[in-house]
Amino acid sequence: MKRSIRPRAAEPLGRRTVQALAAGVVLATAGGLLTVTAGTAEAAVNCASPVFKRTFYANTGFSGTPRKTDCDSAVDENWGTRAPASGLPADHFGVRWAVTRDFGSGGPFSFAASARDGIRVYVDGVRRIDLWQNVSTTRSKSVNVTIPSGVHTLRIDYVNWTGAANVKFAYQPRTSPGVDTVKPLAPAGASLSYSSYNARFSWARNKEMDLAGYRVYRRLTGTPYGSRPLATTTSTSYTDTSLPRNGAVYYYEVRAVDKRGNESTGTADKGVTTADRTAPAAPRGVDRNWSMEYLDNVDLDWDANTEPDIVGYRVYRSTGRLVAATAANLVSGSAPLTSSWYYGPLPKTGDRYYYVVTAVDKHGNESAPSVVSQGFETRDETPPNETALNARAVESEAGVTLTWDKSEATTDDFVGYRVYRSLKPRTPGKSMEVERVYEYVQGTSFTDPAPQPGVTYYYWVVAADRAGCLGTPSATMGVRVQGNTTAPPTVTGMTATPKENGVSLDWNAVDDPGLDHYEILRGTLVDGNWTYKPLVDPVTLRAWQIAGTHHDDRVPADGEQVRYSVVAVDQYGNALTPDSGAAVTDVTEVDLNPDADATPAATGAPLTSFAAQWQGDSSWVSWILSPAADEGGRKATGLNVYRWNPATHVFDKLTATPVERPGGGSGGYADMHLPQGTTSFYRVTVVFDDGTESGAGQTAVAAR
Repeated sequence: MKRSIRPRAAEPLGRRTVQALAAGVVLATAGGLLTVTAGTAEAAVNCASPVFKRTFYANTGFSGTPRKTDCDSAVDENWGTRAPASGLPADHFGVRWAVTRDFGSGGPFSFAASARDGIRVYVDGVRRIDLWQNVSTTRSKSVNVTIPSGVHTLRIDYVNWTGAANVKFAYQPRTSPGVDTVKPLAPAGASLSYSSYNARFSWARNKEMDLAGYRVYRRLTGTPYGSRPLATTTSTSYTDTSLPRNGAVYYYEVRAVDKRGNESTGTADKGVTTADRTAPAAPRGVDRNWSMEYLDNVDLDWDANTEPDIVGYRVYRSTGRLVAATAANLVSGSAPLTSSWYYGPLPKTGDRYYYVVTAVDKHGNESAPSVVSQGFETRDETPPNETALNARAVESEAGVTLTWDKSEATTDDFVGYRVYRSLKPRTPGKSMEVERVYEYVQGTSFTDPAPQPGVTYYYWVVAADRAGCLGTPSATMGVRVQGNTTAPPTVTGMTATPKENGVSLDWNAVDDPGLDHYEILRGTLVDGNWTYKPLVDPVTLRAWQIAGTHHDDRVPADGEQVRYSVVAVDQYGNALTPDSGAAVTDVTEVDLNPDADATPAATGAPLTSFAAQWQGDSSWVSWILSPAADEGGRKATGLNVYRWNPATHVFDKLTATPVERPGGGSGGYADMHLPQGTTSFYRVTVVFDDGTESGAGQTAVAAR
């Protein structure tokens, strides 16, 4: 039932409505923003697509000046029995919605309208829905419409004659299978930029209402686009961070995709030339180069690279198998080699040299080094860099001392300086007698301790390397040697300490530049006079030349009173004697002699020679037995060896059975259990064929 006409009530602002003042000042939207402008209600309002422009009329014929104009995002109102806006009647009014928008590629749409009283829907002025009756209930209608591509205008007219008023309209693309076969339009406004090795591709947003997103494709110049996109996005730009850095040209296009999966054609190609930061492959075949001979030159070859932008190769060399591609190791020159082989000299340093090769492209990218070549042996003919500059010679009590300045230039295989001496000045290129005095001098000085006095010598110094190559000789230094006859001063602080295995001697070092060594004199008292003999080195059988200030005289501890003198000897053999001022010290040896009544008695044995010698941890007791028989005709068949035991005060027999008499009469016995750090006394007896035993001969040995 239609209602009766009621007084019009003022309407509050709707949830999607921007109210405009009917006269004077009105609210308008420009680009989505509300602005206040003066003028007529309709002319003042601009609504940005896809927002509807809505106009209110106080009649059902949409005539005259609209009472109100505003923007509405959707057609969906239920005014009931109220007036739709201030200044309008509750009955017999009209409302018109209109929007002009770009539908892109267009396609199938669904229009749905419902209203109580009349509603009409137009597309570009063509009526598509017509429900135009004064009714008391809401009526609805849906239609399928195909919208062509491009810009079109929708208009919805609604009138209320009497009673409650409500209206609703919606439109949307149809995306079900078999219905939507219209592809989106290709995106417009595509642009491409390249920076920091990345490509940024952008485009304008498509107008299709059913747009799902975009697919970005990339191809290498000369190749087609693939079936799979590089990226899928809903944005209107894409930054490609995966571009190879190889200097190639790549092209891009973007295609729009709707919700049904229809894909547009691609945009026009946009190309970019990438920066080439891709190095070539390392050359192959370098490791096949080798030689077993000493070479003066090396001849390398390798397989040529196949990259189209190769401009050449660089060759590096080092004495280690890890050849670094550095400027210091580069041997092929600053410009890359255009051939795949290299020929060049080998340094004559005696080192083994290894090579690697790199490839270089036209953008300056250099490959990793190749596999290292086999090593090439060289002869060392390169003199060392060291030179003894500003050489000078001075004679002193120490001898002739040569000094020179430290060399600024150095060589890895330098082993030291050689010192040469001659009786004539050095003359390059002339044969002459030359004496190499010393070699391997590491410092900057050398002393020739004892050149012959009264002779003029000429010295020079030359650096040498491991291969024996010699550097530049120093200046020749001539010195007439004066020599000296002055003995070093008296040794002080001398002490002699008797021990069970000898006498321990200590003294202070003598401060004398010509000191060569010390000698020790051992004196014994003979007919009231001291007689001295030097201690003898058992290896050289000469006077013992001692470098330090301590010596142990390993003599048996038999209680003898002796006198020692330590003398300093210079390089010319000058030394004091006890008679000319050398210090002496007396000492009585420890007395470890066997008891006087010990047996076998030391009454002598028929031995021509008899002695004991210390040998490491043991001793060797030796003898010569003569004659073969005694005066009574008894024949000697063997010998027994005894060692004094100070703990039990008896001679322990060391031979379980007599040592057989050897042919010729000479023989001996090894005591493998010699007591250490003391003196051991031995007695040896001869055993005859009748079982009797001779008296004993005695000897002693001092062990460490």
